[in-house]
Amino acid sequence: MTHDQADHDHSHGPRGHDHGHAHGPGGHHHHAAPEDWRYGVGLIVNLIFVFIEFGYGIASSSTALIADAGHNLSDVLGLGLAGGAAWLARRAATNRRTYGYRKATVLAALGNAIILVFACGAIAIEAVRRAFYPLEVASTTVMVVAGIGFIINLGTALLFLTSRKHDLNARGAWLHMIADAAVSIGVVIAGALILFTGWSWIDPLVGLLIVVVILWGTWGLLTESLDMALDSAPAGLDVEEIRTTLAGLPGVIEAHHLHVWSLSTTERALTAHLVRAEPATAEFYEQAQTLLKARFGVGHATLQVETTGAGGCAEC
Repeated sequence: MTHDQADHDHSHGPRGHDHGHAHGPGGHHHHAAPEDWRYGVGLIVNLIFVFIEFGYGIASSSTALIADAGHNLSDVLGLGLAGGAAWLARRAATNRRTYGYRKATVLAALGNAIILVFACGAIAIEAVRRAFYPLEVASTTVMVVAGIGFIINLGTALLFLTSRKHDLNARGAWLHMIADAAVSIGVVIAGALILFTGWSWIDPLVGLLIVVVILWGTWGLLTESLDMALDSAPAGLDVEEIRTTLAGLPGVIEAHHLHVWSLSTTERALTAHLVRAEPATAEFYEQAQTLLKARFGVGHATLQVETTGAGGCAEC
């Protein structure tokens, strides 16, 4: 039996338990219009620029450009992870992976955050090293190449501007590209200041400031994706409010054994036991489904109804 078929079955357990599976509009996205082209375009364009920037860094003896190329490469890896996860999320469920590969988007978001943290560490180490061992920088070349990098990274980030608000995976890609755009513009500014003042210490200082900005923006992505990987309640949802709402449904005496988690970076799931005096009807499940979807954005809800005279729930 497939996941979709099972989700619309209702069964009655030996202790008078009803199991209802409800899915609101948009609960399944196996056949949604793919937007993976954004990841592909961003990956190809940025990979080409990595080779160009690295080549100019070698030619101009600019460690700043070489370091920026390395950070760009981390973005390419991040886009590859995010795009691959978006593709996996659309694959159909199987008998073994009954929820499909939706969780891949969460793992990709977590991987993106970890890569960003390591990239910040590499930039900080390079900045400190250059503070003690300053090198002469070909400022004009650095400014031009880094300026082109800023335009490319900002353009790539704009591809994920709208979807970043509801998709953590897309937000990871957006943060990645915005962070690299910040690095590029920082290199441009540093190059300009060094060109006009000759102060080589400006370069590592700007690098350290950029690291602080990137870490500030990455912390939320890291903690939220880690919570999703651990099946914590989605950010912004009050579990006690959900419990109270379910307990307020017609005929419900109590709501317990409540679990809420993220199936992917865009989908939420819920299971709960509800105590009623009478068995649940199809209309009851429909009302619960509509309420959970509209108020809490839960598209996958599994509700077990226990009647008061049937001996209760053995698990509780």
